[in-house]
Amino acid sequence: MNHVTDLEDSGSPLGPRYGMNFTLGEHSARHLRCILRTYLNAWGMSDLADSATLALTELVSNVVRHVPDRRAGVLIMRRDNGVLVEVTDTDPRDPELSTAVDEERGRGLMLVDAVTDHWGWYRLPSHPTRIGKTVWFHCTAKNDHDERVV
Repeated sequence: MNHVTDLEDSGSPLGPRYGMNFTLGEHSARHLRCILRTYLNAWGMSDLADSATLALTELVSNVVRHVPDRRAGVLIMRRDNGVLVEVTDTDPRDPELSTAVDEERGRGLMLVDAVTDHWGWYRLPSHPTRIGKTVWFHCTAKNDHDERVV
């Protein structure tokens, strides 16, 4: 069962937050990219769409590949200076970041590191019925005063 959260916002046709919990499948990343792009466009942050959707795709793919039950939560939050995206899964193992191009694991996080401004992860607090971790990233929006290179 999916659970969606969309909180009220002043001014935007979409709220400042979108969250869902579900079991991921092979095509989940495509649908989540569409949702993230929709929110970024509504928030006036379409310049972040390429990097944010690539990073989200990598985090979702990690869940599909490495989490046995594929259960996850995705939270997309508007911030004053950009967007924060979190993917929470039920696997307590640490995420693996590799810089070796020939390794099978860890390259997704190398991409996340390359296309986002900040990223990190934390374990969920100890709880008898909940285990896992959250991997997050932040993309910073350009200010109107920033020079754009064409």
